[in-house]
Amino acid sequence: MAFEAISREILIVLIGILALLIVSSIIAFLLTKFNREKDFSEVNARIKSWWVMAAVFTMAILINHNVSLIFLAFLCFLAFKEYLSLIPTNRAHRKILFWAYLSIPIQFFWIYIGWYGMFIIFIPVYMFLFLPIQMILIGENKGFLRTMGSVHWGLMIMVFGLSHLAYLLVLPGITGENGATGAGLILYIVILTQCNDVAQFIWGKLLGKHKVIPRVSPNKTWEGLIGGIITTVGLALLLAPLLTPLTLKGTLFTGFLIGLTGFIGDVNISSLKRDLGIKDTGQTIPGHGGILDRVDSLTYTAPLFFHFIRYFYFT
Repeated sequence: MAFEAISREILIVLIGILALLIVSSIIAFLLTKFNREKDFSEVNARIKSWWVMAAVFTMAILINHNVSLIFLAFLCFLAFKEYLSLIPTNRAHRKILFWAYLSIPIQFFWIYIGWYGMFIIFIPVYMFLFLPIQMILIGENKGFLRTMGSVHWGLMIMVFGLSHLAYLLVLPGITGENGATGAGLILYIVILTQCNDVAQFIWGKLLGKHKVIPRVSPNKTWEGLIGGIITTVGLALLLAPLLTPLTLKGTLFTGFLIGLTGFIGDVNISSLKRDLGIKDTGQTIPGHGGILDRVDSLTYTAPLFFHFIRYFYFT
């Protein structure tokens, strides 16, 4: 399968990511070799996982439009499936999950044909109204509210929220000076969101003293949050001319938006994990935990970035 034409700007960003991964791998190798008294196995596992995730994501986004949509639909499926595996459900109510899973390909069909109106209301309106009817037809009332609330919330966060990434591929009428593409916009939001997570973690480790929400996430500090936001704004300024049609004001706002809401998306899933009494949502990605542990921030940043850039930069 041939790759679609890659713009010079996207190629520059991909080369930068490759260089960063190479440098990280060299540093991890040197630390492991010359500091044998310390255990760097988790660091090495995380870096290896980043190599795999970067390769898979890049190929899926750049091969062609249809492959990108299938990949992102599969990502939503994995996130939703992992979420449901954590939520206790009544056996009778599990029949409703068929309809919940079926909503994923239907949601992505609206994206494929570019029907924005149906894309934006299908899950929050039609699925919201349709699923309770199916549960009533099953005739099992025990656990109705818990199951209904759990499935609705999961669809909104893991499917509806994340599916906004895919709609970036089909936005019509880009305005701006650099001819940004859908693939470029996806790279932009994903890179900023993931780097924001890393930056908040590093700044928190280096300077963190004042906890933000200790009952939900004891390791989150104001120093980490503010340092992460500043870092994300700086990275947004660096990448915006290459990947987006954003103006200077739009870039500054986007960097702040992603820095702040990425934190909120992270602690949102942290609250879920704390409620369930688990550390990670799964073991799918060595060193990182589950799928939800990697896309938690994107569940907030993707829809908010999408609606901001669509409203101000697309006709």
